[in-house]
Amino acid sequence: MKVIVIGGGWSGCTAAITAKKAGAEVVLYEKTDMLLGLGNVGGIMRNNGRYTAAEEIIALGAGDFIHLTDENSKHKNISFPGHKNAWLCDVNKIEPAVRRYLKAMGIEVNMITRVVDVKKEENKIKGIYLSDKEYIEADAFIETTGSAGPMNNCVKYGNGCAMCVLRCPAFGGRVSISSKAGIEDLHGERENGVYGAFSGSCKLAKGSLAENIIKQLDEKGVVVVKVPEEDVNLDKLKQKVCQQYALKEYAENLVLIDTGDVKLMTPFYPLEKLRKIEGFENAKYVDPYAGGIGNSVRYLSIAPREDSMKVLNLDNLFCAGEKAGLFIGHTEAMITGALAGHNAVKSYLELPLLVLPNSLAVGDIIASENETMKTKEGRRTRFTFAGATYFKRMQELGLYTLDIDEIKNKVENLNLTNIFNTKLI
Repeated sequence: MKVIVIGGGWSGCTAAITAKKAGAEVVLYEKTDMLLGLGNVGGIMRNNGRYTAAEEIIALGAGDFIHLTDENSKHKNISFPGHKNAWLCDVNKIEPAVRRYLKAMGIEVNMITRVVDVKKEENKIKGIYLSDKEYIEADAFIETTGSAGPMNNCVKYGNGCAMCVLRCPAFGGRVSISSKAGIEDLHGERENGVYGAFSGSCKLAKGSLAENIIKQLDEKGVVVVKVPEEDVNLDKLKQKVCQQYALKEYAENLVLIDTGDVKLMTPFYPLEKLRKIEGFENAKYVDPYAGGIGNSVRYLSIAPREDSMKVLNLDNLFCAGEKAGLFIGHTEAMITGALAGHNAVKSYLELPLLVLPNSLAVGDIIASENETMKTKEGRRTRFTFAGATYFKRMQELGLYTLDIDEIKNKVENLNLTNIFNTKLI
């Protein structure tokens, strides 16, 4: 059985692993020259409810990349405004580590290979077309193309192409595979009804900051610097993808996180104003390069799906990551990818598809997002274990815990221990 994964972000890479573990031949296509996509500028793991989710994923047998990010973390168990228990993964080391991991598992990874169309018969996709016109068939397909780009969307709904890590001008814009198969995509919205939302942070070159700031980052992992009163912009918080960081502290301060480069927790900040702040006189953006005026715009291409991650009205297309909903973060991408990969194999074998129970945070977030997405108001909500509406829900439902043994026992009582390690073929 052959599974094709389209998109090499955290969700696509995780889907490839669980499909491979289930016994499939797996081929992954990534249009750029790097895996992980937005994961190359992320790096925040295990903060708040993500700690619970990470341990649930491990207990379920899909913790490969949780372990890998743990191994590549620069700082562990740190706190910053609104967040506790955070581990900061070094984004300058993690991508090559993931690539080596996939290769060691025998997964075929094709870089700089853009999927542009599909061949469909009735309710099934038969194969994909690459940009060079090559046609490839498979038994099941997993779309993890994300929801940002192409360039015209960042122009229409943002401040133009900000030259982000996705690099649409160099490698081509995102192509919606579900749309090519005749399924109408859904869109996330902002408070004013405009589609999409800005990526929540930028990256600064560490060496461009003052030595005292670098020293604090190296030692503590976090630095908080007061913004001049005249530059405080509370309205910018409403534009962010990351509602878990839409707190007043993030408008009144520059919050810096050490994830290899320096993560500046704001969608964008004018360079001229940034350089007026003490310690930032020589500040330089490394992602996006136009971080002073804008950032990538996301949530512009979401596939309607079941809680099994199967795309509605298509028998053999699954989705994960932001393609599957208003999800934020690496941990969220990993669990949706794990489920999509596993169920892609189950669908081929005509076995009942796995739906993770709501008694687990990882199951509840998938179901809760799917239900919320059905309303216009719901399409303004974001879903992350790390904060905002969903973390509050986790706490109210008693799904949040730091007790690893409790998590293991809960998964075991559900007969789901190592389910994603199960060989099906």
